[in-house]
Amino acid sequence: MIRGSCLCGSVRYEVRGPLGRISHCHCSMCRKAHGAAFGTYASAPRDEFVWLAGADAVVAYRSSPAVTRTFCGRCGATLQFIDDAHPDVVDFTLGTLDDDPGARPALHIFVASKAPWFEITDALPQHAASAR
Repeated sequence: MIRGSCLCGSVRYEVRGPLGRISHCHCSMCRKAHGAAFGTYASAPRDEFVWLAGADAVVAYRSSPAVTRTFCGRCGATLQFIDDAHPDVVDFTLGTLDDDPGARPALHIFVASKAPWFEITDALPQHAASAR
């Protein structure tokens, strides 16, 4: 079991199973949502991602026709990326984890739109767009 929370601690969650793929997303929307060069997400089956506290503080934002992003309505911490094309999966932000997930990022996605001021210096595979 892996636990996570938002910046202010109002929202807490746990993942009750093994994590799926972990990726660094360099798309412009993830950069803006995180205020950083990229966002790092892990995937998990939707039924294994459980809100422990603060579910009523979670706010949803439809960032594109098929994607909803969630965040804490109190502190603004980015929490999830939910893709309508994959209804049984939720991607959540690794930056909100309180525990070591025991896994590490496997790839970079959407590098075709990465921040021009950021250089990728690791040896992870890079994909111009999504790699699902």
